[in-house]
Amino acid sequence: MDINLIKKAFADHFEGKCGVYASPGRINLIGEHTDYNGGFVFPGAVDCGIMAAILPNGLDKVRAYSIDMDELVEFGLNEEDVPEQGWAKYIFGVCREMAKLGVEVKGFDCAFAGDVPLGAGMSSSAALESTFAYAVNDMFADNKIDKFALAKVGQMTEHHYVGVNCGIMDQFASVFGKKGNLMRLDCRSMEFEYFPFDPQGYKLLLVNSVVKHELVDSPYNKRRESCERVAKAIGVETLRDAEYEDLERVKDVVSEEDYKRAKYVIGEKQRVLDVCDALVKGDYETVGQRMYQTHWGMSKDYEVSCEELDYLATIAEECGVAGARIMGGGFGGCTINLVKEELYDNFVATAKEKFAAKYGHEPKIYDVVISDGARRLE
Repeated sequence: MDINLIKKAFADHFEGKCGVYASPGRINLIGEHTDYNGGFVFPGAVDCGIMAAILPNGLDKVRAYSIDMDELVEFGLNEEDVPEQGWAKYIFGVCREMAKLGVEVKGFDCAFAGDVPLGAGMSSSAALESTFAYAVNDMFADNKIDKFALAKVGQMTEHHYVGVNCGIMDQFASVFGKKGNLMRLDCRSMEFEYFPFDPQGYKLLLVNSVVKHELVDSPYNKRRESCERVAKAIGVETLRDAEYEDLERVKDVVSEEDYKRAKYVIGEKQRVLDVCDALVKGDYETVGQRMYQTHWGMSKDYEVSCEELDYLATIAEECGVAGARIMGGGFGGCTINLVKEELYDNFVATAKEKFAAKYGHEPKIYDVVISDGARRLE
């Protein structure tokens, strides 16, 4: 992203010498829908995200200009001042959550833009939250809030001001990202470990279906509720503490749908650990096998896939791709693929050709570059 474009947009709408902050989107190699179940995730920050030019304005309000939306919004900093615009609610929510932590949040001007592909499951929302949490912390906190608290600010913004009961993974990855490393996060203890990620002979790429199915209900919240019901039936706090035999024990007292949701989550817990072990050994074929298992578990048991994503996974299998799976919440967006370098060109060409023939448009291809987390640029 061009920092000069961000600074120019700020200068076009406001006065003064701004600071520039940025936070990345993320990929997740494996560990989907496990974070709110107390399990493990394995994300990494990427080289695209949100960049914002920000300067305190001495007022009791925020003036925010979205370059991408070409829209200027003003709002106060009290609970009753929540803006109508969806994108502005993220900034407002971050300000409110930082204030709840004791930070004396004051008014500021900002201009921001993003280059996270929208609808690709790379969490542009977490990048937005992390950018402003980091900036507010930097500008206004006398006693700086630690990184875990900043990630939690983004999560609570989603819960309280957006209405999405998300886990912590997206915000964690955006705040803690480290170039050249993936991270295994224990979503219960919040302990994490960096894993160097340089798969010799392989490439990691996203294939974006450019599809996002409109849903009539709240599928993510409903799946979380399914998992909570099964955990309660088993007698554990979250499915992190459940095994397959525990699930079988309550099979007759939970619904078939809830059983399937829990089956996926319990399996995914172990798949993350298997992938970590395999990466240490340089065993990328096992990594790929677990990715396929995750995809079809998300498709058949958790039921968050769609026809287009299943088709992309099938094409990957046919082309000999080591691993492929849905990335993100589901119902559209991307597959993440681990591809041997010698198969890369053929896979990309085949995926574009077959997908376009079936659905009328080519998927978009993004090479994954693992990058750093939230930071001040200048």
